Amino acid sequence: MKNKPKYKICVAGAVETSGCSLDTLELAKRIGKAVAKEGHFLVTGAHHGFPMFSAMGARGKGGEVIYFSPAARHAEHIDAYRLDTDHSDMIIYTGFGYVGSDILMTRTADAVIIGCGKLDTLHEFTLAFREGKPVGILKGDWEVDDVIKRLVGENPGSHVPVIFEDDPEQLVRKLLELIKERNPDMSGCLYFTKYFLIR
Repeated sequence: MKNKPKYKICVAGAVETSGCSLDTLELAKRIGKAVAKEGHFLVTGAHHGFPMFSAMGARGKGGEVIYFSPAARHAEHIDAYRLDTDHSDMIIYTGFGYVGSDILMTRTADAVIIGCGKLDTLHEFTLAFREGKPVGILKGDWEVDDVIKRLVGENPGSHVPVIFEDDPEQLVRKLLELIKERNPDMSGCLYFTKYFLIR
């Protein structure tokens, strides 16, 4: 019997969340929990704020978390970037800085979830969108979802796989359905890991 695929779901969002709603970090946790409950990997930057809380949610539910770091090695990750190490099962040290790390992270993912964020989060959305990845936009009391809506429209069509949803669990569920529809034979395997330095 064929094993159930394990997809790599990337979560992007603000490191500094003062411009987000009061429940933003709880929403991030709910996204992580939903990804873990469905049995998939959560992929995110090794940052504080929205990414870290999504990781906390996934780990708290027994899920597996993969961090992408801008650093080339563990010491740089800690000393130069001062990034989180406590909420992941694996850290991939890209050595390409924040921009390069974002490119590798989004290209590796099977789908991307966009939470509250600013310019860096829009960058991650743009990367995923241009790659044709399914993207889920978490709607809330912040600006990034409205900006994306203005750019692509709320119902951009099947050729542009973007979903807008204000409920984290529904967002994850709909995104997984979209992955399956578009890629029914995906294995979800982590073949990429052998090419990177892993903690």
